Amino acid sequence: MSNDLQNIKNRFGIIGNFPALNRALEKSIQVAPTDISVLVIGESGVGKEFIPKIIHSESKRKHQPYIVVNCGAIPEGTIDSELFGHEKGAFTGATATRKGYFEVADGGTIFLDEVGELPLQTQVRLLRVLESGEFMKVGSSQVQKTNVRIVAATNVNMMKAIHDGRFREDLFYRLNTVQIDMPPLRERKGDIHLLFRKFSIDFAEKYRMPELELEPGAVHYIENYTFPGNIRQLRNLVEQMTVVERNREITVEKLAEYIPMETHLPMVVNNQNAQKQSDFGSEREIMYKILFDMRSDLNDLKSLTSELIKNKGTADLSNQEKNLINRIYSAEQSQPVAQNSLLYFEDKSPVVQSSPTIMSNADDSYEDIEEIEIEENRPESLSLQNNEKDLIIKALEKHKGRRNRAADELGISQRTLYRKIKQYNLED
Repeated sequence: MSNDLQNIKNRFGIIGNFPALNRALEKSIQVAPTDISVLVIGESGVGKEFIPKIIHSESKRKHQPYIVVNCGAIPEGTIDSELFGHEKGAFTGATATRKGYFEVADGGTIFLDEVGELPLQTQVRLLRVLESGEFMKVGSSQVQKTNVRIVAATNVNMMKAIHDGRFREDLFYRLNTVQIDMPPLRERKGDIHLLFRKFSIDFAEKYRMPELELEPGAVHYIENYTFPGNIRQLRNLVEQMTVVERNREITVEKLAEYIPMETHLPMVVNNQNAQKQSDFGSEREIMYKILFDMRSDLNDLKSLTSELIKNKGTADLSNQEKNLINRIYSAEQSQPVAQNSLLYFEDKSPVVQSSPTIMSNADDSYEDIEEIEIEENRPESLSLQNNEKDLIIKALEKHKGRRNRAADELGISQRTLYRKIKQYNLED
C-alpha cells in the first residue's frame, strides 16, 4: 500500500483493505489535482461522501469553499433557487436577492449527493454550468460565471434512469468523466470485523463505556450478514449495542437479536417462495384442464343420454360414444361399486351411473353443467328414462315437498333440482 493511500485512510478514518476500496481511494487521489468532473457510484450507506472530501482536500481548491448539496432533500420548486440563487421578487416569498451555491462556492468544490434525484429542468441548468461555467439566477436575465469543481454521487441505476427518461444522457456523460465505484459492505467481509472494532472504540469513548467485543462465532456470523444498509447500518448497530447491552462480550445469540438469521439468505427465501408460487400455478393449471375436460365429456354424455332417453334406452352406439362411456366410467376404475352401478342396453354397451361426488364438484364449478344420472331399472327407484318433469313431480310428492330428499332420490344435487323446478314452473 502506498504512503499516500495510507495517509488518506488515517486522515479520514477509513478502515479496510478490500482491493475495490483501495482502487476507489487511489482514483480519488489521482484525479484530485485536476478539475475533471467525477461521479461516485454505490449503494446507500457505503461511504460515498468520503470521495469528494478526499478529492477536494487533495486539490488546488482545498482552501476554497466545499459545499455539500443533498439533491434528494430539496423540494423541486426551490432547488433551482438553492443552486443558482434568485432575484428579489422572482417568486412569492423572494423578498431579497439571494446567492446560490454555485455563486458561493466559486473557486471551490460542490458535492451533489443523490444527483439522480434532480428534476429535468434543473438538469438542463446544471448541464450549462458544466459545459460553459455559466448560469442565471431565477428571475434574472443576466449571465454569471462560476469556476466550480463538481463531484456527484448517486445510488440510482443511471442507465435505467436514462432509459426511463428521468435523467439526461448528455448530463450523465458530462458528470461521468471519471467514475468511481464504492463496493458494498457485503463484499468486504474481511473489513466488517475491523469496522465493528473501530465503531466500538469510538462509541465507547463517546458514551464512556467499555468496548464491545465479539465472540469468535459472532465474528463469523456478522461477516456473513448481508448488511443491506451497508456501513451506515453497521455503525448504527454498534452504537445501539454499546448503549443497550450490559454484557460487553457479544455472543451469536445476542447478535441474532439485532440482525436475525433470516436476513442472511434473502435470495434463498425468495427462491423458495417463487418455487411455491410456481408449484401452485402448475397445480391450478392442471385443475383447470381437468375441469374443462370434464365439462366437455359431460356435454357429450348429456347428448348421448338424451338420445337414449328418447329411444327408451335402446340405441346403436358409435365407437366414439362407446369409448366416451368407457373412458369416463370404466368398470376397471377404482371407484366403489355402489357408486358405479352398471346398466346394459340392448347392444350390451355398458353405461355407468355417474358418481354424485364428481358431479357435485363439477356443478359447483360450472353452473351451466347439468348432472346426468342413469339408474338401474329397479321398482323402488325412479328412472330418468321417462319424462323428466313427471319424475320430479313424483319425487316431490313422494317426499312431501322436501327438496333435499327429492334430490337424493333423483340422484342429482339440490342446486340442479332447484333449477329444474324453476325451469318447469313447479315452485307452487
